[in-house]
Amino acid sequence: MKKQTPSVKGQSEPTTQSTEGSVDAFVAALGAAPKPGSSGRLLFALDATLSRERTWDRAMHIQSSMFAEASLVNGLAMKLVYFRGFNECRASAWQTDGKSLARLMQGIVCLGGQTQIGRVLGFARKEIAKAPVPAMVYIGDAVEEAPDALSQQAGELGMLGCKLFMFHEGRDRMAGSVFRSMATNSGGGYFQFDERSAETLARLLQAVARYASGGRTALENTSTHEGQMLLEQMR
Repeated sequence: MKKQTPSVKGQSEPTTQSTEGSVDAFVAALGAAPKPGSSGRLLFALDATLSRERTWDRAMHIQSSMFAEASLVNGLAMKLVYFRGFNECRASAWQTDGKSLARLMQGIVCLGGQTQIGRVLGFARKEIAKAPVPAMVYIGDAVEEAPDALSQQAGELGMLGCKLFMFHEGRDRMAGSVFRSMATNSGGGYFQFDERSAETLARLLQAVARYASGGRTALENTSTHEGQMLLEQMR
């Protein structure tokens, strides 16, 4: 079984369950967050179920570094979405400050529950209906949903202009196969990581952020190794 996490306010779609402590206080402040900027939007989705608990602290360092790198792209608006526990799925308001999202993420505790990837993809589709979302980053280690349905949803998001960049923690073969399929169907990319990958993954997310802000041209105009890694996978 998988895990559960705290709530993020300022967003109505993912369902709310009661949470407590400093996370709620921070979440309340997100309601007054700035609206998405003109330089692109990036969804950042996390699996916070119990299977990630053993590596959560290590992964948190990696994910915080990724936020910091993404926030270097001026004007990029990011929204954090995560799921955990029983039917708990939450989203922050749009933020241009990666440090604020990192603080929120650091308050999340893993809780047991099933994956809710399909629900996250459905939320992304609703966001796209409001304004373009060129990219979504997903970080997780497992899949407990119908692979064909997830691949179909991913392809539909790709057709709507949202590429999925799937960051796979661990070596679960089934999860890796599904994540690759989702990335391919959307026109995005797939990357596997562990504790040795922090710096590379942070730079990869900055490359994703550049794509979300300036499109494929922004990647083609950079000579970074990570940017080329993205371009090699994207179609």
